[in-house]
Amino acid sequence: MLQTLANIFRIPELRSKILFTIGMLLLFRMGTHVTIPGINSVKVTSITADPSEGFIGMVDLFAGGALLKFSIFALGIMPYISSSIIMQLVMVLFPQLQKMQKEGEEGRKKIQQYTKYGTLLLCAVQSLAVIQLANSWSIGAGNSPAKYPGLINPSVSSYFLPLAMLSITTGTVLLIWLGEQITERGIGNGISLIIFAGIIGRMPEAIIAMFTSDTSDALSVLILLLIFVLLIALTVVLTQGVRRVPLNYGKQMVGRKMVQARSQSIPFKVNSANVMPIIFASSLILFPQTIVQWLSSSGGQWAGWAVVMDFFNPFSQIWYRSLFYFVIYTSLIIFFAYFYTAIQFNPQELADNLKKYGGFIPGVRPGTQTKEMIEKILNRITLPGALFLAGLALAPYLIIKFLNLGTNSGGGTLVYTFGGTSLLIMVGVALETLKQIEAQLLMRNYEGFMKKTKIKGRS
Repeated sequence: MLQTLANIFRIPELRSKILFTIGMLLLFRMGTHVTIPGINSVKVTSITADPSEGFIGMVDLFAGGALLKFSIFALGIMPYISSSIIMQLVMVLFPQLQKMQKEGEEGRKKIQQYTKYGTLLLCAVQSLAVIQLANSWSIGAGNSPAKYPGLINPSVSSYFLPLAMLSITTGTVLLIWLGEQITERGIGNGISLIIFAGIIGRMPEAIIAMFTSDTSDALSVLILLLIFVLLIALTVVLTQGVRRVPLNYGKQMVGRKMVQARSQSIPFKVNSANVMPIIFASSLILFPQTIVQWLSSSGGQWAGWAVVMDFFNPFSQIWYRSLFYFVIYTSLIIFFAYFYTAIQFNPQELADNLKKYGGFIPGVRPGTQTKEMIEKILNRITLPGALFLAGLALAPYLIIKFLNLGTNSGGGTLVYTFGGTSLLIMVGVALETLKQIEAQLLMRNYEGFMKKTKIKGRS
């Protein structure tokens, strides 16, 4: 491994790409500590992650901890990801956009431009939510006392709204630009690496909170760390798992000879939807919790609704309420796994393309039977993949609840830092970046990371 790392820095082009990527990620981490103008930076240092702030905790995870610091990167890259997901869903409904995407580079640029316009719109809406959060924590909401009084400096209260909206929106646009620069001039996918750096950046805080907690003992911490190592290994298995469907092609004329085309295969990933089902399910299940929490904090007739929040709390002391959360969460993950797979794969189009180029699955007629066969394979591998994905997503909650670590901030921070979403993102981005680095090494006749074998999936 040390020899491989030395080889990386012997190649000038690869060395410059890696150093550029590290520099951009360090710039991102520095920006997470630059607060919005008008926010009291001294008060921000006393804010800690609260497991009860479900939706806030998830957004703060993708922002690398910048949301609870009320940084210029408070929204992170989430508006861009949300806009990309919305654009994918819209493209299913509007054939004109699908046609535009198939027009080549110019069409993809147009789609990318629309995605960025959607990002600006989402930034404007979501920045208002961040400002409302800062206001409620600074001066209180309804009859509730302020959690962090004086968080907003009184001297800027009159023009804090437009200034904060502009700062947060500009911060997200800057992050998109940094991600594009990493993709173009660095190594790996820039947007994914920014999310990866944000999650990794929260690890020291989570580990320190876990070790310094009053409710955690040495044995529980050791068991927790060992189980998380096992979860990482299982995440690698899920990420790399594929079902290969063999393909044959008819004979082709090459010169004056009839030559049998080389047999190939179609790789169908067991988890083709990747982390999207967890993101969709988490957002959907945390949305009612956030609404009820906001209504109950205002007092009055909504105060009694606070008990509803307990049904959306995985750490509830009443077992059937926790069970309700786990069942709903698992069902949503399975549903969105099928939903997102259906959006990504069009069996009819794939079957038509195979028929057009003379390819066929052995023992299956081209056309309708091929389409039905592909649908059958996708349905079969999606269910175990979705169940495996749900297990990874729920494992940290169950472990922390069983070890009684969810009643402190350390346990809550660990859920978001080492949860199924985080693990899938970290493992997926790390593997993809390693593949690119190894491809660069092998292209220049250097040994890769694995001398006895190859990183699975490397082309």
